[in-house]
Formats: sequence, structure tokens, C-alpha cells
Amino acid sequence: MIGAPSLTANAALRSGAGLVTIACPESIQLAAATLCPCATSIPLPENAQSMIAPTGARKEFDRLGLFKKANAPSVVAAGPGLGTGGAAFNKTWCELIQTFSDRADIPIVLDADALNAMAPLVSRGKRPTKSAVPHRTVITPHPGEMARLHNVATADVQRNRERIAVDTARRLSETAQVTVVLKGAGTIVTDGRRLFINKTGNAGMATGGTGDVLTGIIAALIGQGLSDFDAAALGVHVHGHAGDLAARILGQTSLTATDLLAYLPRAFQAL
Repeated sequence: MIGAPSLTANAALRSGAGLVTIACPESIQLAAATLCPCATSIPLPENAQSMIAPTGARKEFDRLGLFKKANAPSVVAAGPGLGTGGAAFNKTWCELIQTFSDRADIPIVLDADALNAMAPLVSRGKRPTKSAVPHRTVITPHPGEMARLHNVATADVQRNRERIAVDTARRLSETAQVTVVLKGAGTIVTDGRRLFINKTGNAGMATGGTGDVLTGIIAALIGQGLSDFDAAALGVHVHGHAGDLAARILGQTSLTATDLLAYLPRAFQAL
């Protein structure tokens, strides 16, 4: 999917990131670059389903020196627009993301299908392994993605949002340092010890692409030196505030994710 990584990249740039690079399948590189002209881009090998081929991508990142601390990115956001694959893909994808953590100690923000790829490795009843969860990770599931991480119904997540968010952070933090952002009305941010409930945002933001924007905001704030918890808490606040500012002018009915990009500058100015 072309739109999702482009929204994430644009949001990161609007949130203070100095340089953003989109790494995507070679066949969509030019389209993604067109949607985010201020970002650079890297074409990656792809599989028969036109998804990123993790083994080939790891070789390309290695060739570019991106696993070396001297040339590594400040933060990696992974998952938006990825698509879903089978068990073999999930395993090699997680290994690819883990390489950034293992070799360059890079913080990782995981969203969307990156969480679906991780789910079979960390679902309830399984002890998370170091290969499943990078050392320093922020995960940003919506209730459906959180339900897959626990192998329960989405309704179960919605009935117990705070407890499930805290339990998830604590369980995944057995082998890593994990911050959980459970999206929805009253987005929850927790590292298993602290808990923040966001008060900004509105129902107009329940539309495709707004989560991709949030991923870019959080990644940019981590890249500028905030702790994972602080970046997540500030990120969901400013993301929601941008949505509130947009809704005042455009109304909630017509709100789209690109409107959040347009109102992010005003949201940051208001801080």
C-alpha cells in the first residue's frame, strides 16, 4: 500500500524530523516519493506478492551501511502499508527489524501489519523472545491489532483497555523495553509502570490513515531525543489536537488523515 508509508513520512517531517527516508518495494518507490517529495527513498527487493522481501531488504540495508551506528537512522518506523504474509514471511520480517536493534541499537516504532507479523510470536501463552521484540520498541495497535496480539476478541480489548495495555507492556518488557499505545477514544500510553490517557481527538479521526500519521509523529519525536514514553504521550496529544483543530474548520464528517498533516503545524505551535 502506497499511501500509508507516505502519510507516515509526511507526518515525521511535519513533526520536526530533519531527514526522512521511505524504504519500500521497488515497484512503488516512485509513487511513494511523489506523495512525499521532501523524503528520500530506498527501493527494496520484493517477493511474488509485491511485498518487501525481508532477506533481500536486509542485504540492501547492509550494503548501504544502515546497520552501522555511524550511518544508522535515529529511529525506524515499520509496518504501515506492509501487507500480510504467511509464517515464513512473519519470521524473516521480524528478524529484519530486529537487525536494526541488534546491530545499531535503534529504537523501533511498530504499527499496522508489523504488529500482525509479530502477533504469532508473542500471542497470549507464549513468552516473548528477543527475536520477536526489538530491545527498545513502541507498538501502536488499534483494538483489533491488540486483540490479535492476545488472541482474543476485539470486544474483550475494548472492555478492559487499561488492564490489557498495561499487561501487554509488562509482558513484552520481559525481554525488551516496550511502550504500548492502544489507540481509540482515550488513547492509552503505558510502559507497564506509568499510564497516560489522552484527552484530545474526536470521532472524525476514525478514518483510514490517521494511525499512519501518528506513527510518523511518534517516530520523529523519538528521533529528536525524547524518551519512548514521553514521545508517545506527546505524540498522541498533538495528533489529537491537530484533529480537533481540523474538525473546527472542516467538521468531523469530512476529516481525513491528510487534514491532520495540514494542521500539525498549528498543533505544535499551541504547545
